[in-house]
Amino acid sequence: MKKKISNIPFGPYIAVLAGAIVDGKPNYATIGAYGVVSQKPVLYISLKNSHCTTKGVLESGFFSVNIPSSDQVEKTDYCGTVSGNQADKSQVFESFYDEAGTAPMICACPVNYLCKVTQTIPIFDFTMFLGEIVAVYAKEDCLSGEKPDGLKVDPIVLMNHGYFDLKSRIGTIFTACSGNK
Repeated sequence: MKKKISNIPFGPYIAVLAGAIVDGKPNYATIGAYGVVSQKPVLYISLKNSHCTTKGVLESGFFSVNIPSSDQVEKTDYCGTVSGNQADKSQVFESFYDEAGTAPMICACPVNYLCKVTQTIPIFDFTMFLGEIVAVYAKEDCLSGEKPDGLKVDPIVLMNHGYFDLKSRIGTIFTACSGNK
């Protein structure tokens, strides 16, 4: 039996930390509104217009997407709870940079994407940034071959005001019709 509930996006979403330089310092905002745009190397993030990180992305034209592991939930929640407009979050994580762009990336995160803004789309009181991926970093112990492994990355999943982790692999993409898992 199904029950009709509120028309809001409950999730699940992977929690990410969007990074940008703001007033010369790294700043990170925890978001669930990010993802793949197409099969091209493009990601999007959607930030509230009042976010400190939004200012940094607009000024620099770059942002980072940092995927924290579940053991980083406390710092991730802090970056989503405390505004960079009110507190200096530049020391929450150790940052590193790529020569391709000015957005800070988080050393401790298993996977980092550096993106150059290609388009901005205003949506209500948010701005969606489309960004070309110009560099990707991954911790070697989180790779299977040359690709990040979801179980090794152990991302934080957001759903209905809760944080969750992954427990096991249950299938392989594009194999449902072939019977392979």
